[in-house]
Amino acid sequence: MGTLSVAINLPFKPEKLDDSIDIYGDIESSTLYKMLPENAKEYVKTSPHLLEYLHTFPVNTYGIPLFLSELKKDLRSMKTWNLIYPVNETTFVHILPDPDDVRNFYIPIEPSFLHSVYDLMPVIEGKLIDLIDGLENDPRTDQERADVLKKMFSTIAVVKPKNMDLKQLTGGDKEEQDVKSKLTTFLKTDFTAQKKMKKRRSSINVPVTPDGRVILTPEEFRAIEYLLIRDKIDMGALKPFLSDSYIEDISCDGVGPIFIEHKIFKGLKSVIEFKVSKELDEFVVKLAEKIKRPITYRSPLVDATLPDGSRINIVYGTDVSRHGSNFTIRKVNEIPLSVMNIIESGGLDYTVAAYLWICIEYGMSMFVSGETASGKTTTLNALTTFIPPENKIVTIEDTPELNIPHRNWVREVALAKGKGEGTGAGGEVTMFDLLKAALRQRPNQILVGEIRGVEGAVAFGAMQTGHPVMSTFHAASVEKLIQRLCGDPINIPKTYVDNLNLVLIQSAVKRPDGQTVRRMISLNELVGYNPETGGFTFVGMFIWEPVSDTFVWTGKGSSYLLENKIATMLGIPDARKAEIYDEVDKRAKILERLHKAGYVKFWDLFHMITKIKKQGLLTIGA
Repeated sequence: MGTLSVAINLPFKPEKLDDSIDIYGDIESSTLYKMLPENAKEYVKTSPHLLEYLHTFPVNTYGIPLFLSELKKDLRSMKTWNLIYPVNETTFVHILPDPDDVRNFYIPIEPSFLHSVYDLMPVIEGKLIDLIDGLENDPRTDQERADVLKKMFSTIAVVKPKNMDLKQLTGGDKEEQDVKSKLTTFLKTDFTAQKKMKKRRSSINVPVTPDGRVILTPEEFRAIEYLLIRDKIDMGALKPFLSDSYIEDISCDGVGPIFIEHKIFKGLKSVIEFKVSKELDEFVVKLAEKIKRPITYRSPLVDATLPDGSRINIVYGTDVSRHGSNFTIRKVNEIPLSVMNIIESGGLDYTVAAYLWICIEYGMSMFVSGETASGKTTTLNALTTFIPPENKIVTIEDTPELNIPHRNWVREVALAKGKGEGTGAGGEVTMFDLLKAALRQRPNQILVGEIRGVEGAVAFGAMQTGHPVMSTFHAASVEKLIQRLCGDPINIPKTYVDNLNLVLIQSAVKRPDGQTVRRMISLNELVGYNPETGGFTFVGMFIWEPVSDTFVWTGKGSSYLLENKIATMLGIPDARKAEIYDEVDKRAKILERLHKAGYVKFWDLFHMITKIKKQGLLTIGA
């Protein structure tokens, strides 16, 4: 990844660091350290660069930041944010208010944050090239490559002892192109931090020991070690953003700052920004190469998945994007949100979840529908814990986002043209192809990441043959969903539409306090198509009441699915069909008890539901 493509534009004038303070040695000599709260002292002991940053931060103007180990939603009510939290072992984030903008500042604090070590990088890289050329075994994983880089860096560099008088020597050995190629292949990364590395290395004097090791200050050593891993193995300048579990979206609109959408603080702007369009172009080219999806002027669009599973869209060049190349990253959670998490946030309630639990368990097909960024995929994934644990599931996606808890899970991803061999049509495998193949795999449930085109016809054909299908869909209402299904390019016959049983409409809505929240707006049962009127019958089972921010079970006592499908499937006589509503209430209480008992996380909830099922507590009509 490029190293010089981004700039740091701090919102304050950094104060000069007192040279008499030994931050990387005796930190207790720092007066500021003594003023820090206990949890902050623990952070700076393991991450001295954090204390270094605090010494440059104008504490007299802003005050000492609040240090938090985790962020709670009640922080949104704070009028002024001046706080720091960790995102991983080495990186922290400082949230600082901007009185002149609705977006506040997001400041990543990395070991390299305050140190300009880029002039040293050509020398370090040259020595690494010479070392790695002598290696016999190539590392295969990113972790192995990172370990090799750290080990070799420690052999070519040494931390400068205090008060040591060193003779300045010229670094740089003869560099051969074939050696550099070996290193590039070896680490699967780019070791050309400077295009004129040879010239730069011969013109830069660096202190070295008699045996040729580069002598660095503690600050330089930490910064370079961090940058080597960050830029050669990880995702470069994007690493702090990708490491932050509180970030939902990362976007660069062109020349200017990187913007983020934060789970707690909503819209923020980073102090990391691109100053020059050409450097931004170089950055996205290297980013595309990193994810093995090369981008060119002839093919300026990339839609792909990052190593951590996040979705990225890249648009390259000013011909297409007039403000310069741009990219957008939609992050995924390492641990999927559970139904309990969604209930905690107010997106659903226990009764809605219990109703969905019964419908999903007994094979009803469902679409989670709504506009972009309404949380459709998150909700769909959370509901998979209600699929019987013994079921075989096939998921079909353009970019892999779904994370299913079941062991018998076939995960299939569409393949773009030219990305594979021996698959026909230049290697292209479409969602349509995968969906047809899934029907031969005898799944109990088929999950489609999103239905957008001709694969919709196959999905409805699968429903008609008894394969439950769950998917997301872009439509803000049931009426618009039906219009899209029956129009180009999906073209579902109207008589097929009622094979879809449930439509959950979800939206991002504004609360009276101005906060944007995700809510299920309605949950609807599709009952049937009337050929005489050309209309569809659907019944709203649950409706969100915005004033009270609650869900009303408007369809209680008139559920077509519960009474005419599920109860009939279970052999419940007509006289007792009303008892199935008691089952919804029973499961709502089970979910509430599980929540209070602490079974909130995705995997914990699934395992507990599995135990409850094995104990026979979910039998209906017995």
